[in-house]
Amino acid sequence: MYRIFIIEDDEKISGALKRSMEKYGFEASCASRFREIIPELESFSPHLVLLDINLPYFDGYYWCRQIRTRSSMPIIFISAREGEMDQVMAIEHGGDDYITKPIHLDLLIAKVKGVLRRVYGEYASMSGLNIPEDVLNVQGLRLNLSRNEMWWQEKKVELTKNECLLAKCFMQQAGQIVSRDQLLEALWDDVQFVDNNTLTVNVTRLRKKLEEIGLSQAIETIRGQGYKLILNNDREESNE
Repeated sequence: MYRIFIIEDDEKISGALKRSMEKYGFEASCASRFREIIPELESFSPHLVLLDINLPYFDGYYWCRQIRTRSSMPIIFISAREGEMDQVMAIEHGGDDYITKPIHLDLLIAKVKGVLRRVYGEYASMSGLNIPEDVLNVQGLRLNLSRNEMWWQEKKVELTKNECLLAKCFMQQAGQIVSRDQLLEALWDDVQFVDNNTLTVNVTRLRKKLEEIGLSQAIETIRGQGYKLILNNDREESNE
């Protein structure tokens, strides 16, 4: 099920949009904290954003730029502004499409479905143009696999190739024990001649990178079994 995040401060309009999205089989959520929208967006991890221009505190152009520093997810502007320059600015700031108010829901749904098909669906796989899922998001921790970058809240850290591969393995199994053999196989094709201490060094380096962005003790050592990535406050006791 595709997730649609609606950034619209008029509750009547946002509610109508949410109901329409859900009617057509999408999961939808509306922004509620307009001073700081990004945490809500990251928590919901949408596939597409519907974005108004006239918003409290910061306008839609600002939030579009903020989203673009983190994700390439589709953004469709929805605005009462009908001027050609407004539409040009929306596209130049990173928007994918623009719909004017009053909203014709049939047109909106058609545009939403069309963008989703192009980015994630059958059109994305035509002519070998497969678009990889290059961004992982687990409880607000984001990993950009194509850029080797990790984000937590507003902090970013760059990773080495090995650190990125380890982070991917941990995030795909967050909260579960990941064995040392699994991690070794994720890093090296032939693990027979790999010194076991090499893995320990790489995990230690990833831990330090996580600490740099505010996640201390996020990787727990489970003696005799492997490691576990814990991002919430319900940490199980572990032996280092």
